[in-house]
Amino acid sequence: MRRNCCVVLLAMALACGGSSSDSGKDAVSKDGIAALDEGAGGETTAGSETGPGLEVSGEVSAQGVEEARSALERQEAPAVPDADKKALGEGNLGFALDLYKKLVERDGDCFIAPISVSVAMAQAWAGAKGKTADEIAQVMHFTLPEEKFHPAMNALDQELEGRGNEQVQEGEPFKLSIVNALWGQKGYPFEQAYLDLLATNYGAGLNLVDFIANAEAARQAINAWVASETNDRIKDLLGPGSVDESTRLVLTNAIYFKAGWFNKFKKELTAEKDFHRLDGSVVKVKMMEMETMASFPHFKADDYEAVALPYVGEKVAMLVILPGPGKFESFEKGLDGAKFVEVLSSLKEEDGRVALPRFGMEYKASLAEVFKALGMVEPFSAQADFTGISKTGELSISDVVHQTFLAVDEEGTEAAGATAVVFVGTAVPQPEPFSMVVDRPFIFAIVDLPTRAVLFLGRMSNPS
Repeated sequence: MRRNCCVVLLAMALACGGSSSDSGKDAVSKDGIAALDEGAGGETTAGSETGPGLEVSGEVSAQGVEEARSALERQEAPAVPDADKKALGEGNLGFALDLYKKLVERDGDCFIAPISVSVAMAQAWAGAKGKTADEIAQVMHFTLPEEKFHPAMNALDQELEGRGNEQVQEGEPFKLSIVNALWGQKGYPFEQAYLDLLATNYGAGLNLVDFIANAEAARQAINAWVASETNDRIKDLLGPGSVDESTRLVLTNAIYFKAGWFNKFKKELTAEKDFHRLDGSVVKVKMMEMETMASFPHFKADDYEAVALPYVGEKVAMLVILPGPGKFESFEKGLDGAKFVEVLSSLKEEDGRVALPRFGMEYKASLAEVFKALGMVEPFSAQADFTGISKTGELSISDVVHQTFLAVDEEGTEAAGATAVVFVGTAVPQPEPFSMVVDRPFIFAIVDLPTRAVLFLGRMSNPS
């Protein structure tokens, strides 16, 4: 089965020249989380108070890390107006394509999880103020006011999480999980209101680590959590030296996806075929074929062809966009949120066959310079204002690390091929069955069809 997963990291470190100040009465003070250790040798009393509304759980994770949680529970199924859902979706899509284009310009082929980046940056935005907050909102396309935005993100996250719990008539349902975790310095004065907001809208607790006394142990604990949440597909997200004694907070988000095709490819039909790269050269790829004709959401225009390949349950699909020969660069340049929605809206059920290369990717990138190029500058500087996270005024973002894994092959649930949709004849002439062979560079996305949330987005110009 395919396993796709990714992790986004925000490392919040001391900004050069940052000033210290009193934490304020609503902060989780050093006297609060402090019983958590003034250094490497301190001990924490299980269940001890760490500040108003925040408690040490007394539970130790598999990584040997104790967790402090807000006394508030996550808000389940928040009521969100349709207009807010629409604004959130349009914003997330706009950011996804902005990020995609910057990474393609820099790296060529890439594979990203836009929803994961958005969720992680939303948690940073929750603690930003002034120009810092404005720049984050502009680059991330966060158009809703915060009091509407975070509940909308919470509702979307829970709806996506629920996909894996839906019953399907045949086969194993796909898995989709989106998990958040904070890793904070023991004894640091984090603001209670910030931790409450993350608890109620993102279900995130604060894992207590000691970057000051033992940054390496903290790094290993974070990497172990990431590996655990991604079925060991992503290991060593944080390289040696990526966190140090100046680190105060790391925000992590992991998304894990596993699914079988609704209409499976037949492994015995996979064969080496030609794939035409952007430079005109030809390489051999393992081209997957379908044994029987099936019905797919499909559309063919003058400059591109697109098809949605559904996974079991039919609510999540891989959208494959195949620009016409010699038209890849121009199509990609013009691909924005409106064009992406146009492609999705144009798809109509048609009978046909699809041939798709077997391909996979592992991708890792620092997004700091990309964000700066898009206009998010102050959050990475000594002038950053994250006083919503801590009144110390010393926090800034040091880096945003994004890592993904993708494997696409013939496998799926065993019964998937038996559930093909069959059209019966009517008085209206039916179009000829289509045959779509993906033998040149293509753009692909894994999309939640009901919400149009782009879970993953990538570009493949050389499957070999």
